[in-house]
This record gives sequence, structure tokens and C-alpha cells, in this order.
Amino acid sequence: MKTAASSELFRKLPSVDDVMHVRAVAELAANYGHDSVVDGARVVLARLRQEITSGLLDSDALELALTGLAGAVEKQLRQALSYSLRPVINATGVILHTNLGRAPLGEAAIEHIRETAASYSNLEFDLAAGARGKRDVHVDRLFRRLLTNDAAGTLIEGAGLRPGGTAEAAVSTRAGIAPSEIATIAVNNNAAAVLLALNTLADGGEVIVSRGELVEIGGSFRIPDVMAKSGAILREVGTTNRTRVSDYEQAITERTRLLLRVHRSNFEITGFTEQASMVELVTLARKRSIPLMEDLGSGALLDLRSIGIEGEPGVLDSLRGGVDIVTYSGDKLLGGPQAGLISGGSEFIARIRSNSLFRALRVDKLIYAALEATLLAYVRRDHDAIPTLRMMRLTKEEVGERAAKVAARVDGSKLKVEIVDGESILGGGAAPSSVLPTRALALTCEGLSADELAARLRGSEPPIIARVEEGRVLLDLRTVFPEQDAAVVAALTRIVV
Repeated sequence: MKTAASSELFRKLPSVDDVMHVRAVAELAANYGHDSVVDGARVVLARLRQEITSGLLDSDALELALTGLAGAVEKQLRQALSYSLRPVINATGVILHTNLGRAPLGEAAIEHIRETAASYSNLEFDLAAGARGKRDVHVDRLFRRLLTNDAAGTLIEGAGLRPGGTAEAAVSTRAGIAPSEIATIAVNNNAAAVLLALNTLADGGEVIVSRGELVEIGGSFRIPDVMAKSGAILREVGTTNRTRVSDYEQAITERTRLLLRVHRSNFEITGFTEQASMVELVTLARKRSIPLMEDLGSGALLDLRSIGIEGEPGVLDSLRGGVDIVTYSGDKLLGGPQAGLISGGSEFIARIRSNSLFRALRVDKLIYAALEATLLAYVRRDHDAIPTLRMMRLTKEEVGERAAKVAARVDGSKLKVEIVDGESILGGGAAPSSVLPTRALALTCEGLSADELAARLRGSEPPIIARVEEGRVLLDLRTVFPEQDAAVVAALTRIVV
């Protein structure tokens, strides 16, 4: 409701046209465009009207606001026309942080994207034949090289395991798909990979899966729902905590099209439990001539036992162990871009590729560029070129040394900085019960609660995302790039000044 006083203030407000004739405002059009400046002026004036209505502005305050009108319009334009998707500093210690974009790409992948995006490319052109080609070849050739017996030894050795160790034995002693018969295709994420494979291999038929593997992960991805969308019929067996291979065998009928094994990506079942082993399921699948598919989710190409992570199956283990089709993510433990990867016997992959859904779900040239560069790092055994792997391989002592250097550079009597033992986690649904020992910066600030301090860090430029535990803000430098340490120091210094 307008009062006499507020009516007087409203009369002092200029029109949009008057604002546009202010020289400083008119000059903004050169950078932002006339229409955008008009919109910005309208927003600023509307905000002033709201503040008058709410009684937040008196005559003097309004006069002051009007003197800074050009600056207010420019600030509004910067906010409205800046990127919403922004880089942040991940100081949470969660390596594959889904909310922060999961795996960061390596320099080679970024450069390959840049050169591919800025020009035409041979995405679907066979340079030797001078005819149309297939986009799959750019990464399939590298996957074929990596997913072989020879590559198994290379990857295990590159991960720091001794030849003859348990992972190598597992790969070499079970008869799986011959290396020459392995093929791989890429779609836009692992959910799409599961959907496409199920639709191709089991549409209208039954798929047998353990009740304890009917998982739901972030974003409401539920195995039963995806299966229903694929046209396959769910046949769940066993109980939540115990499923034997005999449960699968007793459920097989003439309508059975597929046996499905699903990795419990973000939880574990402990206590009185039993799960059919991969060897048992492979044996059953061969005996009954039914394909076996495994949804691994994270898709590790390295044996993680070399860094103390147990119980996270790898792509090599599954394929060499006899699984027919494996689905996994490109932006998790593989360390590449978002993609869903389907590896397996070439006959199955050919059928999946011919599905009309494949064209709707396939990835573009930028994803292929990033995948190719990431896979080449594996082939060259340059694992530190992949940020995710480099972070996982850091020792507690290495992270602690960096934390000590950052702490020594932070000045301010109001801010208390301690270095404490902590735990980093893989994240992204990988190895939910496994942690990596780390050393973290523990921060408390006089006059600010932990939540307020964390909010100020998020408001810095670039934003810094931290953890809050037990009334303290924790910064784990495992997931902070070394070149970002200076930005962390600067943000902490600004907060306490």
C-alpha cells in the first residue's frame, strides 16, 4: 500500500528511457547490447520499487542509490550474462564428486577437444578409403589394445602390482572372450549403456538378477525402471542379503534372455550375506547358452588394490573372466568424459550397435576426442596424466606436505588453521566402504560459524567447496590442483582481513 512518503519516492525514480540516456549506461551497450542494457535497467528499477514498497529506502538512501545507478545496471548485466556453469575448487576430498562434475579431464584431453572442436575432423570419414567411416573406430581400437591379456599385464604392472599377483592370476587363468573378439561402443552415459544393451539383448524376454542388486543410484536411476523401459522383463531371485547361483539356475525358463550382475555402486551389504561369484555365473551362462551381462558402473582399467582399495572389480577382470557384455562409465574411475561404455564380444556389440536406439544415444566428436586422449594415456602408461588416477595415487604424506605449505602462508589472527588426519573417498559410487588416508586443513574463524565460513569460501572467486565436520571447515588438498593452492591462500586471507 502506497503512503504519501512512498509516493514521493516513487516520483523520484527515473524512467527506463531516462536511465538509458545516462552516458555511463549508454556506453554499456557497446559490450552488452542495447536490448540487454534495457532489460538490466528495468530489473534495477524494479528492485528499487520493491525496496521502497518494503520501507527499506528513505529519501537519502534513494538519492544515494540513484547516484550509483550506472554501476547497479552494470553489475546486473554481469550477473545476467555471465556463465552459469563455472569452475570451482574441489577441496572436499571426494575425488569423483558427482555434484562437481566427477572426473576432471587431463591436459591432453582438453587440447584434443579444442583442436577437434575448432576445425572439421574425420569423425565419420575413412581417410585411407576416401569414403564414409564409423565414429566408433577412434576409441574401439584403443579399447581392443587395452582389453587384452597382454594389456592386462601392462595395466597391472603400471598400477604398481608385482607380476603374478592376484589380479594377473585372475585375468590369465579364466577363459573369457578372445582379445580379437572384444569390441567397445560409447553412448552418452552408463544408464544409456544399460538401457541399450538390455533393449537389444532381452526385449520381450526375461532378465534374471539378484534381489540384492536392484540398486538405485543418484538421479533416481533404478535398475527395475531402466529394465522396464528397455522392454525386458525383470525376474528377481534370491533375497536381499543372500543369492546363490542355484537361485539363478532354477529361475531359467524358455523366456530367459540374459543373466544380469549389477555392481552395488554406492552401498554394501554386510553380515549374513552370500552372492553368486562371477565364476559361478559364467559357468552357468555357458552351460545354458545364455549371455551374461555385468553393469560395473565405475569401470576401473587399473587394479585399485595397488592403492589399498579392495573389492572394486575392473573391466579386465570381467571380460577375461568370461562376462559377455560389460557396461561402465567414462567419467568415473576411467578418468575421462561423461560416457557410457559397452565392451564385450564383437557379435554382441555388433547387435547392440545396429539397434536404432544407438543413434539416439551415441556421443559426439568432443566426447570421442576426450576419450581418445584419455585412453592413449593408458596405452602409454602415463597414469599421472589422468587427474583422477593422479589424485588416487597421492600418499597421505604428499598431501600433508602441501597442506603445511598452505597453512604457513595464511595470515590472520582470527583464523585458526590446524593440520589433521582425515579420509578421502573415491566417490561417484565407487568402492563405497573404502577410503584413502589424507591430511586436511581444519579451519575455525573467530566471529564465524563453520557453516558461515564454508559459505564465504563458496562465495570466493573461484568458489571453494569444502566439508564441514564437528564445527570445523575441512580442506582436503588431495582434490585441489597444486596450481590452485595460491587461490586457496588468497581466499582465506581475504576472509580474515
